[in-house]
Amino acid sequence: MLTVRFEQLGVQPGDLLLDLGAGAGRHAFESYRRGARVVAFDYSAAELKDVAGLFAAMREAGEAGTEPGSVAVTANGDALALPFADESFDRIIASEVFEHVTDDVQALREAYRVLRPGGTLAATVPSWLPERICWALSDEYHAPFVEGGHVRIYSEAVLRTRLEHAGFEIYGKHKAHALHSPYWWLKCAVGPTNDDHPLVKAYLQVLTWDIMQTQPMGTITRTTERVLNPVLGKSLIVYARKPEGKR
Repeated sequence: MLTVRFEQLGVQPGDLLLDLGAGAGRHAFESYRRGARVVAFDYSAAELKDVAGLFAAMREAGEAGTEPGSVAVTANGDALALPFADESFDRIIASEVFEHVTDDVQALREAYRVLRPGGTLAATVPSWLPERICWALSDEYHAPFVEGGHVRIYSEAVLRTRLEHAGFEIYGKHKAHALHSPYWWLKCAVGPTNDDHPLVKAYLQVLTWDIMQTQPMGTITRTTERVLNPVLGKSLIVYARKPEGKR
């Protein structure tokens, strides 16, 4: 399940792409499949072991990009002090990352530093309304009550301001995953870690079914989600560019 629109980000074969806070690697895998040179970066070394294994499996199965130099690697570290040279990357994806870091201003400065002039960034964060409801329903969903939980709630205006203050020029936005908002509200209502609750399991089955469907079976749910996304989209995605001639 992808959150970022790769065409809007401008990903091309041969691009050097940083998946900042790669997690389980969903955007890194798609970038690799499209022929990008990928660095999957995360604070959790444990998650990166699985990502590296799936990169290898993609290569063996012929599911990786075939362009010369198309490679995919993992790197462990802190988003507040990226271990990369200035202007290293053509594209950066930071999906559901900045709501977790203690200093999002510094993390954005670092993203700006390692992006080449003219390069693009896709930053995704939980949308304000769905996130506000989750925080209201359960203290177990967010920090300081849970380690690694969300430390802030973003409005669109706040995210845009943070990006612009870091030096980025914003050129696009959208929301995604409206059908996932009620799922998280339900999880928060019964306890975020209570994955065995019958209603949670039933809703998850619906979401899994929807992800697996191709046209025309998934038309109804995907059309419904597109209609609801502007209001109930779980994720806000903002696209930004580092201006040419800037360092």
